[in-house]
Amino acid sequence: LQYMSGFGNEHVSEDPRCPGALPEGQNNPQVCPYGLYAEQLSGSAFTCPRPTNKRSWLYRILPSVCHKPFKPLKEGHLTHDWDEIEPDPNQLRWKPFEIPKAAQTKMDFVSGLHTLCGAGEPRGRNGIAVHIFVCNSSMIDRCLYNSDGDFLIVPQQGKLLITTEFGKMLVEPNEICVIQQGMRFSVEVFGETRGYILEVYGAHFELPDLGPIGANGLANPRDFLVPVAWYEDRQVPGGYTVISKYQGKLFAAQQDYSPYNVVAWHGNYTPYKYHLEKFMVINAVAFDHADPSIFTVLTAKTTRAGVALADFVIFPPRWGVANNTFRPPYYHRNCMSEFMGLIKGHYEAKEEGFQPGGGSLHSMMTPHGPDADCFEKASKAKLEPERVADGTMAFMFESSLGLAVTKWGLQTSNRLDKNYYKCWEPLKSHFNPKCK
Repeated sequence: LQYMSGFGNEHVSEDPRCPGALPEGQNNPQVCPYGLYAEQLSGSAFTCPRPTNKRSWLYRILPSVCHKPFKPLKEGHLTHDWDEIEPDPNQLRWKPFEIPKAAQTKMDFVSGLHTLCGAGEPRGRNGIAVHIFVCNSSMIDRCLYNSDGDFLIVPQQGKLLITTEFGKMLVEPNEICVIQQGMRFSVEVFGETRGYILEVYGAHFELPDLGPIGANGLANPRDFLVPVAWYEDRQVPGGYTVISKYQGKLFAAQQDYSPYNVVAWHGNYTPYKYHLEKFMVINAVAFDHADPSIFTVLTAKTTRAGVALADFVIFPPRWGVANNTFRPPYYHRNCMSEFMGLIKGHYEAKEEGFQPGGGSLHSMMTPHGPDADCFEKASKAKLEPERVADGTMAFMFESSLGLAVTKWGLQTSNRLDKNYYKCWEPLKSHFNPKCK
């Protein structure tokens, strides 16, 4: 597989089997090369300022309008009904989500989507959802596109071969990919597969501003990869199913050809992927902590300056060197909602209980922090330079919205760890009014 590099660049790509497929000097000629159809995919309003204006032109064998009418499709455990169960302000932790065996139940990426929590709603174009995907089968002659927003996909177990209208991407654990609103894609898997999805309505992900950090650091734009054009001119007499996620529900339409018939394209509205090991970590080198915002890979902004609809934050391997400092994450109550997942290894603040393929949710103003064992060890540790989180990759979806947990998350999944609160019970008072 080949890729082009750069975040948000104006990319140009054509399948080498059809050289010259891109029109020269204009987007929509009267007759396109090779008899192709020109089709624009808009990711923003036409009148958005140039820095935020997103669109791509696709040159395809047939336009995407050629399909039968959409009909409702069962959503399974996909939802945006945030009122189906009473709110729960407790610290929540989930054991690794179970992947069904293919011999018992065949489940592909779409049928394996399970909504865990979220807020807002897609019709108002403001909100987010956190989904878990578990699957054991590839999508065969069917694709999905999200009319509601963008998917940030974090595979945890098993690699994903994702075919899009723009080309193909291989996404493995410790990589992420973003499939933006309206882009059709299919997921091929190679066994039991699991991961996390952050969906945002009404905003696109962008790189965070660097401010005093300067010109370099965090996720560098050149490390984001975009697929190159690839097409198939394939008829599907038995019917190809195009699935639309629209206003939180699924709909399916039939057509008799593959949607991956884009011979060439150009623009700045594309799918992309990123390897988390390429993140340039910024950290405190004297004392105390820098806030975890220094680990932000991507952000989806609100209209309020500095307040995110959603941030994607990672806690990668790094050096800890701070003097006279309690080095693990501090005890905290936050005006934001924090969902955490673990791709691999052991999270530094909770080495037991928080497992790869599981998750935790600390809601607005719900206190959280290191467990008792972590506190005792870190309080007595000799402070010398040490590697932190080697072999580990934890991440956080943080949002300014109050997240409601679904019935599947609290009950049906049967993965909620009801003993989570006990990890703080051994904490004891060390207060001594006579000791300065």
